[in-house]
Order: sequence, then C-alpha cells, then structure tokens
Amino acid sequence: MFSKNYWKSSADKLKDVRYLALIALMIAMKIVIGFVRIPVAENLRITLTYIIVAIEAIVTGPVCGLLSGFITDNLSFMLFPDGAYFPGYTITAMAGSFIYAILLYQKNITIARITLAKLFNNYIINVLLGSLWSSMLYGKAYIVYFSTSLIKNTILLPIEIFLLVIVLNFTLPFLIKKNLVNRQDLPIPLK
Repeated sequence: MFSKNYWKSSADKLKDVRYLALIALMIAMKIVIGFVRIPVAENLRITLTYIIVAIEAIVTGPVCGLLSGFITDNLSFMLFPDGAYFPGYTITAMAGSFIYAILLYQKNITIARITLAKLFNNYIINVLLGSLWSSMLYGKAYIVYFSTSLIKNTILLPIEIFLLVIVLNFTLPFLIKKNLVNRQDLPIPLK
C-alpha cells in the first residue's frame, strides 16, 4: 500500500484519457446525486454519493481520489451554492475519497474492508470533522452537531454497508471486464 508503485499507479491514471473521462463522469455523478438528499437536521442530510466515491476509489486510487474530492466539492459549490463556502468541506470530501482508496484500491474487496471504510468515513470524517465544521460555521456547540451526527451515522451505517456491498457485487464484474480494475476479484460474497 505504501510502496512507490502503489501511488504511481494511481497518479498515472491522470495521464490516461480513459481514466480522466471516468473521473469526470464520477465528479458529475457525485454532484448530481448529491442533490438527491434527505435533510435530517441543520446541515445534516442523507445522500448516496458515498457509493460513487467508493467505486471511483476502487478504480482510480488515492491520488485521483484526492483530486476528485477537491474538484467535486469546489465545482459543486460554484454550480449550486448551498450556504457559505467553507474549505473544511473540501478537506472532508478529499479525506473521504482517500479513506476509500487506501482501504479498497488494489485490494481484495471484502465486506470487512467495506465495513472498515464506512466506519472511518462515518465516524472520523462525518461525525468528528463534520461536526467541527458545522460548529465553526453555525456557532452552536460542537456537542450539538456531534450528537445528531453520531445518531444519524450509527443508524445508517449497516444500511450503507449493505447498499455498498450490493452495488459492488454488480459493478465489480463489469469493472473487471472493462479492465478498469486490474485484478480478478470475485464479486463480494453476501454470505
């Protein structure tokens, strides 16, 4: 994972038109799907963008994931501003992509790895960082945002893991067939 080739293989995808087109498509999908959301509380909503982020991370790796997270957050804000611009959310988008990539890129995709990626994203990125950003932006105490975000992310965690497993079971064979994933992983067993 921390070898030079691991990072180089992700960075090299930025020189390949096929991967650049795929990254652009993923950015567009994240922006569009990001607007299909269910509001839960102040600055707290349910979306399905994590599925696209995970697929992109599996295919393109951490370097592309960081760049895509940066572009997605900033482009999304420029096209459809929703509240104040805050660079913390850009960090959140980049870190979320990075976590999925570190745990899933060039790895056997297992339910345990998916669970770990969702745990880190839900609790470190969404709960800890997201609550900090909300507190800084909206002035309420950190614990207010932390508690509502913790409840939301805990309730959604098993559902999100299940949905991600289902989607990856369908998409991994296609990604392998199209040589977008350079390994012969079998679909994730649901057993």
